[in-house]
Amino acid sequence: QVQLVESGGGLVQAGGSLRLSCTASGRTLSGYIMAWFRQAPGKEREFISGISRSGDSTYYADSVKGRFTISRDNAKNTVYLQMNSLRPEDTAVYYCAAGVGSYEYWGQGTQVTVSS
Repeated sequence: QVQLVESGGGLVQAGGSLRLSCTASGRTLSGYIMAWFRQAPGKEREFISGISRSGDSTYYADSVKGRFTISRDNAKNTVYLQMNSLRPEDTAVYYCAAGVGSYEYWGQGTQVTVSS
Protein backbone atom coordinates (compact mmCIF):
# COMPACT_ATOMS: atom_id res chain seq x y z
CA GLN A 1 0.00 0.00 0.00
CA VAL A 2 1.06 3.55 -0.73
CA GLN A 3 -0.26 6.50 1.22
CA LEU A 4 -0.04 9.86 -0.52
CA VAL A 5 -0.34 13.21 1.23
CA GLU A 6 -0.53 16.48 -0.69
CA SER A 7 0.42 19.84 0.75
CA GLY A 8 1.13 23.36 -0.40
CA GLY A 9 -2.30 24.47 -1.51
CA GLY A 10 -3.81 27.77 -0.50
CA LEU A 11 -5.18 31.09 -1.64
CA VAL A 12 -3.17 33.12 -4.14
CA GLN A 13 -3.84 36.08 -6.39
CA ALA A 14 -3.94 35.69 -10.13
CA GLY A 15 -0.43 35.72 -11.55
CA GLY A 16 1.01 34.23 -8.38
CA SER A 17 2.73 30.93 -7.74
CA LEU A 18 2.36 27.90 -5.53
CA ARG A 19 4.31 24.68 -5.17
CA LEU A 20 2.44 21.55 -4.31
CA SER A 21 4.12 18.55 -2.74
CA CYS A 22 3.01 14.95 -2.61
CA THR A 23 4.83 12.77 -0.13
CA ALA A 24 4.45 9.03 0.02
CA SER A 25 4.71 6.54 2.81
CA GLY A 26 4.43 2.80 2.81
CA ARG A 27 6.51 2.16 -0.27
CA THR A 28 9.13 3.95 -2.29
CA LEU A 29 7.73 6.04 -5.12
CA SER A 30 10.53 5.19 -7.49
CA GLY A 31 8.59 2.26 -8.89
CA TYR A 32 5.55 4.32 -9.80
CA ILE A 33 4.50 6.70 -12.48
CA MET A 34 3.20 9.83 -10.77
CA ALA A 35 0.65 12.37 -11.82
CA TRP A 36 -1.32 15.38 -10.71
CA PHE A 37 -5.02 15.75 -11.34
CA ARG A 38 -7.46 18.45 -10.37
CA GLN A 39 -11.19 18.78 -9.91
CA ALA A 40 -13.00 22.07 -10.00
CA PRO A 41 -16.51 22.49 -8.55
CA GLY A 42 -19.09 20.95 -10.84
CA LYS A 43 -16.47 19.51 -13.17
CA GLU A 44 -14.90 16.13 -13.69
CA ARG A 45 -11.45 15.31 -12.42
CA GLU A 46 -8.87 16.08 -15.10
CA PHE A 47 -5.29 15.05 -15.70
CA ILE A 48 -2.89 17.97 -15.66
CA SER A 49 0.61 16.52 -15.45
CA GLY A 50 2.52 13.26 -15.24
CA ILE A 51 6.10 12.12 -14.75
CA SER A 52 7.91 8.89 -15.49
CA ARG A 53 9.57 6.75 -12.82
CA SER A 54 12.99 8.23 -13.43
CA GLY A 55 11.71 11.75 -13.99
CA ASP A 56 13.13 11.87 -17.50
CA SER A 57 9.73 12.20 -19.17
CA THR A 58 7.01 14.66 -18.26
CA TYR A 59 3.55 15.32 -19.66
CA TYR A 60 1.21 18.27 -19.40
CA ALA A 61 -2.33 19.14 -20.30
CA ASP A 62 -2.54 22.00 -22.76
CA SER A 63 -4.25 24.14 -20.14
CA VAL A 64 -1.15 24.21 -17.92
CA LYS A 65 1.69 23.73 -20.39
CA GLY A 66 4.34 26.40 -19.98
CA ARG A 67 3.02 27.43 -16.55
CA PHE A 68 3.26 24.28 -14.44
CA THR A 69 6.29 22.06 -13.88
CA ILE A 70 6.23 18.57 -12.42
CA SER A 71 9.29 17.05 -10.79
CA ARG A 72 10.15 14.27 -8.41
CA ASP A 73 12.76 13.46 -5.80
CA ASN A 74 12.74 9.72 -5.36
CA ALA A 75 15.20 9.96 -2.48
CA LYS A 76 12.63 12.06 -0.60
CA ASN A 77 9.69 10.01 -1.87
CA THR A 78 8.12 13.26 -3.02
CA VAL A 79 6.63 14.66 -6.20
CA TYR A 80 6.21 18.37 -6.78
CA LEU A 81 4.06 20.60 -8.93
CA GLN A 82 5.36 24.11 -9.39
CA MET A 83 2.51 26.32 -10.54
CA ASN A 84 3.29 29.75 -11.96
CA SER A 85 1.15 32.42 -13.58
CA LEU A 86 -1.90 31.08 -11.82
CA ARG A 87 -5.33 31.96 -13.16
CA PRO A 88 -8.76 31.93 -11.52
CA GLU A 89 -9.66 28.94 -13.70
CA ASP A 90 -6.89 26.97 -11.96
CA THR A 91 -9.03 26.96 -8.82
CA ALA A 92 -9.64 23.33 -7.89
CA VAL A 93 -8.77 20.54 -5.52
CA TYR A 94 -5.46 19.09 -6.65
CA TYR A 95 -4.73 15.39 -6.24
CA CYS A 96 -1.59 13.38 -6.73
CA ALA A 97 -1.77 9.80 -7.94
CA ALA A 98 0.63 6.89 -8.25
CA GLY A 99 0.47 3.77 -10.31
CA VAL A 100 2.10 1.19 -12.49
CA GLY A 101 -0.46 0.70 -15.21
CA SER A 102 -3.43 2.66 -13.98
CA TYR A 103 -3.36 5.12 -11.09
CA GLU A 104 -3.95 2.87 -8.12
CA TYR A 105 -3.21 5.25 -5.28
CA TRP A 106 -4.59 8.71 -4.63
CA GLY A 107 -4.04 11.41 -2.07
CA GLN A 108 -6.81 13.24 -0.27
CA GLY A 109 -6.31 16.45 -2.24
CA THR A 110 -5.28 19.99 -1.47
CA GLN A 111 -7.33 23.07 -2.29
CA VAL A 112 -5.92 25.74 -4.57
CA THR A 113 -7.89 28.95 -4.89
CA VAL A 114 -6.83 31.70 -7.27
CA SER A 115 -8.48 35.08 -6.79
CA SER A 116 -8.88 37.59 -9.62
